[in-house]
Amino acid sequence: MVERRLPSDEARELLALVREIAVREIAPGAAEEEAAGHFPRELFRLLSASGLLGLPYDAAHGGGDQPYTVYLQVLEELAAARLTVGLGVSVHSLSCHALAAFGSAEQRAAHLPAMLGGGLLGAYCLSEPSSGSDAAALRTRAVRDGDDWVLDGTKAWITHGGIADFYTVMARTGGEGPRGITAFLVPGDAPGLSAAAPERKMGLKGSPTAQVHLDGVRVPDARRIGAEGQGFAIALAALDSGRLGIAACAVGVAQAALDTAVSYARERRQFGRPIADFQGLRFLLADMATQVEAGRALYLEAARLRDEGRPFGKQAAMAKLFCSDAAMRVTTDAVQVLGGYGYTADFPVERLLREAKVLQIVEGTNQIQRVVIARHLAGPESR
Repeated sequence: MVERRLPSDEARELLALVREIAVREIAPGAAEEEAAGHFPRELFRLLSASGLLGLPYDAAHGGGDQPYTVYLQVLEELAAARLTVGLGVSVHSLSCHALAAFGSAEQRAAHLPAMLGGGLLGAYCLSEPSSGSDAAALRTRAVRDGDDWVLDGTKAWITHGGIADFYTVMARTGGEGPRGITAFLVPGDAPGLSAAAPERKMGLKGSPTAQVHLDGVRVPDARRIGAEGQGFAIALAALDSGRLGIAACAVGVAQAALDTAVSYARERRQFGRPIADFQGLRFLLADMATQVEAGRALYLEAARLRDEGRPFGKQAAMAKLFCSDAAMRVTTDAVQVLGGYGYTADFPVERLLREAKVLQIVEGTNQIQRVVIARHLAGPESR
C-alpha cells in the first residue's frame, strides 16, 4: 500500500473509501471485463453516489471541494485497480471543467449538480479525424439560428463516445484559427447526435472510444459556454488540468505493475532461492520504484501550484510526459520480471503494458508535451 501524505482526516477517510471500493468493486472483475470490452456503467453510478465524480469542484454545486493534490491521488488509486475507471473519472472531470470554470452562475446552478453528483457521465469533444495535435484546425461548425446554434461535424477519439449523458463540444463559430472556436454543452440525447462503433484498440478495451457525429444538432444559446470565440482558450485551460489526471493515472498503472513484479519476485524460486535475491533483478525493481516515486512527486508538485492559484501549465506538461513515459518503462520491466508468465493474460502486467501505451498519446501526445515545455522555456517558435 502506498504511504500518502494527505492534508486532513477528511482526505484520509476519502482515500480509505476509494481503496475499499477499488478492492471490493473494481479490481476483482477488471481482467475479465477488460477482455470482454465491458464498460462498468453501474460502477460509475456508484462512484457518483459516493461523491467521487466531482471531487475538485465547488460543494455548492455538488462537488467535493477537494484540492487537486487529493483528487489526483484518488485517480491514482482508481487507475491502479483498473485504468478504464481511473481514466473515466479523469475524462468526466475534464468534461465538467468548461462549465465549472467559464459558465455563468445561472448555467452552473442549472447543470453542475447533475453533472457532478447526479449519476451522469460526461465526454470531452475537441479532436477530429483531421485535427488531432493541431486542435485549432477543427472543422465542426456551429451556425447561429435565432436563439439556437446548429452544430454539424464529426469528433474523433472521444472517450465515452456513444454512452455519455453530456458532451462538452468545441465548434467553429467564426473564422479559421483558435479565435473562431466556441464551447457548447450538448445533451447526450440531442436529436442528430450519434456515435460510430467503438474503436478496436490495443488496450483499454473496456473504455469506449468512438467518433461522435453531429448532424444538425440544435443547441440553445443558453448552453454556449463562455463568449463566442473563447472556446479554444477554454479547451486549453481544461487540458492543463486533464494532463495532471493522465499523469496520476499513469502512476497508478505503474504502481500496479511494480506491486505485481515485487510480489512475484519474492515468491518465484530459481536455483534454490527467490529470484528477488538476484542482484540484477533487485536493481531492476529499484529502478522501477524510483520511476514511480519520481512521477508521483512531479504530479503532486504541479497540483500544489494549481491549488495555490499559480501557473502550472509547464509542470502539467512535464508531469504528463514523465509519468506516462515512466509507466511504459515500468510495465515493460514488470513483464520482464515475470518472464514468460508476464507475457500471458494469467497475470495483469501484459494488460498494464498495453494500457500504459495509450497514456503517452491521450490529452496531447508526449511529443506535444515537449513542444509545450519548450515554449515555456524558450518562447514561441520563429515563423
